[in-house]
This record gives sequence, C-alpha cells and structure tokens, in this order.
Amino acid sequence: MGLVELLLLAVGLSMDAFAVSICKGIETKKANLKQVLLCGIWFGGFQGLMPFIGYVLGSKLEFIINKVAPWLAFILLALIGINMLREAFSKDEEEARAGFDVKNMFLLAVATSIDALAVGITFVAVPVTLFDASSLLNTFSACLIICITTFLFSSFGVKIGNVFGTRYKSGAEAAGGFVLIFIGLKILLEHLGVLEFIGNGDTLFELLIPFIGTVLGSSLVFLTERDIKEDVKKMMAGLSGGIMMACSMWTLLYPSIKGGKVLIAALGFIIGIAFQYLLDKIVPHTHVFFDAEEGPSSTLKNSIKIMMSEVIHHVPEGMAIGVMYAGALNGSDEVSLTAAFVLTIGIAVQNIPEGAFVSTPIRFGGEEKGKSFLMGVLTGIVEPLLGILMIIIVTAFPGTLLFIMALTGGAIAFLVLEENIPSMCAGKHSDKGTITFAIFFILMMIVTFAF
Repeated sequence: MGLVELLLLAVGLSMDAFAVSICKGIETKKANLKQVLLCGIWFGGFQGLMPFIGYVLGSKLEFIINKVAPWLAFILLALIGINMLREAFSKDEEEARAGFDVKNMFLLAVATSIDALAVGITFVAVPVTLFDASSLLNTFSACLIICITTFLFSSFGVKIGNVFGTRYKSGAEAAGGFVLIFIGLKILLEHLGVLEFIGNGDTLFELLIPFIGTVLGSSLVFLTERDIKEDVKKMMAGLSGGIMMACSMWTLLYPSIKGGKVLIAALGFIIGIAFQYLLDKIVPHTHVFFDAEEGPSSTLKNSIKIMMSEVIHHVPEGMAIGVMYAGALNGSDEVSLTAAFVLTIGIAVQNIPEGAFVSTPIRFGGEEKGKSFLMGVLTGIVEPLLGILMIIIVTAFPGTLLFIMALTGGAIAFLVLEENIPSMCAGKHSDKGTITFAIFFILMMIVTFAF
C-alpha cells in the first residue's frame, strides 16, 4: 500500500469522525479553540491507535491471514463502506451528546474508530510501504498519518458544524464509504492478478479525480439560496460540452484515424452513438434545462430521474478514462499516460457543472440541501467503477483498444449533441453558451496536443 492509497484510506476512515464532529459543532453555540482541538485529539488519537492494535492482533494470526487476507480486506472495507453509505441515506442523525467531557468524547471516539480496527488487520497481508524500513515502522507511520488526517478533519468539522449545520454530513459519509469500497476492490483485483501491470497501484487512484469534480460541483448547492441564473447555466453547459466534444474528437477518435484505422473509428463511433441512444431510451430520466422526460414511463420521483440523467451521462466518461489508462499502461503507441491524465483532468473540470446540474435542481425541486448534495455525489460513483472495468477488458483483449476509444468518443458526442447543445439554446436566445463552448473546445484541443 503506497502513499496515495494510504492518504485516500485515511480520508475515507476520517469521514465518520468528521460527520460526528460536525454534529458536535452544531450543538455548540460558538466552538472555541479548546473544543476544536479536543475533538481532533480524541477522534484522531483513537483513529490512529485502532489500526495499530488491529495490525498487532493480525500479526499473531499471520499464518492464517496471509491466505485469506485480500478477501478479508475486500469484505471488511466493503462492509464498512456500505455501512457508511447506508448511514448517509438514513434519516436518523448520529448521536452527538452535549459537551466535550471525557466520558462523552471517549464513547464517541471509540464508536467512530471501530472501523479502523478492522482496517489495521488488513495491513498484515497488504503491507504499508512508505519507505525502506521494517513493516512495524511503516505501519506505525501509516497509523500516524491516519491520526493526523482525522485530527485535521475532526477539528475542521467542528467549525463547519458551527457555520453550516448538518448539510455536509450525508455527502461526506457517502464519499468516504465509496472510497473505502474502491480501495477494497483494488486490493482484491491485485490479489487476483488482474492489476499486476499497474505496479504500486497509485495510477489506479487517478480514476477518482473526476469523482472529486462531481463532489465539488454538487457542493455548490450550499453556496446559493437561489436557482442558477439562465445565462450561467448556458455557460456551464457550454463549458462541459466544449471540453467533452474536444475529448471525443481529439483524444478518443483521432488516434484511430491517424493510425489509418478509419473504418474501425467509424464503426466504433456509430456503435457508441447507438449505445448511448439505447441508454437514453431504456433509462427513465429528466433533462432539467428543458424539463423533458425521456425513457420509459416511470413512477420514480423527479429527483431520482434528474439523478439518473447524470448517471447515464457519466457512463461513457468513465469508460473513456478507463480505456485511455488501459492503453497507456499496456504500452500502446496510440495512448500515453500524459494523454490519459489530461483527459481525466478535463472530465473532472466539466464534472463540476454537471454535479451542480444535479444537486441544484433537486434542491429547488423541494429536497433539502444535504440530500441534494448526496444525490449529486452518488452520480459520480459510476465513473471510476467503469474505469476499472475498461482497464480489465482492454488488458484482457488489447486488440479492442482503438475500437472502444472510438465507441466512447461516439457516445460522448451523442451526449453533447443531444443534451449540452440544446441546453445552451434553451429559452431566451443568448450566445454566451456557444462562445463558452468554443473557448473550452479550443483550450482542451490545445492542451491535448501540447502535452
């Protein structure tokens, strides 16, 4: 387990303590420095101590754990993550008892760090390798990083609770739970030999960058008490559309044409359009800009239909990221790691307005801010999961690389033509969306070929 993976694990584990710290901040009229530090020390200290205890216990059973630990790690992390997702959807609030006395803080610190005890056991079969030293010293350093990370999140959580109330709680738990499930899946796939070519696995976590963009965009629901202005919506749609059309044309389609595989490019592009058209027809969803429902008739709530509209939008994006990394990591002449990273950043940037296009209309459709944020966050989960799937498929069948690249390019082009461009032109005529589209198309094209 490398540094990037460990930091993500530390952030994921700290989310439960972060959520409870927010609750402590909410119940405190004005949190002073002492209370902020107390929360950080209690939660951070136990979150760092528990995995070390788990590691020591696991070492005593190493002869058994080595055989089953990767599966155990996956199961434990998945269960922890699923539980955090369940709590994110739960209407019951975390109990945050009044005061910062020893008894109350001890109970809360133990309750929020039990998950870390299970994680410590996984360090036996998935050793931490931060530097050239003994396993014990590496594990101790890892626990210290978890401790510091939780300290920072918990201290910050008290202040957030004072200012913003409970609105970040559900989304924070959902994001943390997903990160833990993602790490567990990665550990299992490495054990099965599926990801051997990735080396230390840090590259795999670049698949999470677009998810971060979705989280940031969804959080915009907390910054405004009004719906987004029409001109701003059109400019955001233009930004997203310009970036995605450039990715479709230059990053995904052009390599096939440049390599003389024009028929493969054409076939893949057409099938990609057909694939996205099929998703558009079989999944009930609502386009928020022109309030149009598509797909089969359904009794689903409008908020769910808005959410599903963004989920099907993220499908080809996740496929595109995965196929690019698969090509680069398998040594393809058509794809480089730099090109894959540029595509990832581009999709992450355009995911910011896309996240806002979920959380904001859901909020002004009647849902409370926390739930609106949570629903926006959840739409982004599909991208890294599909990214992993594409890496597996292309690694197993390398001859499909150019075809799948063209396919994802066609699917993304369909989305831009079917959703972004009509959104830019909806309502009162304005050129702002079109101009923004052109600017970001050119910028993405320059970045793609410059690197």
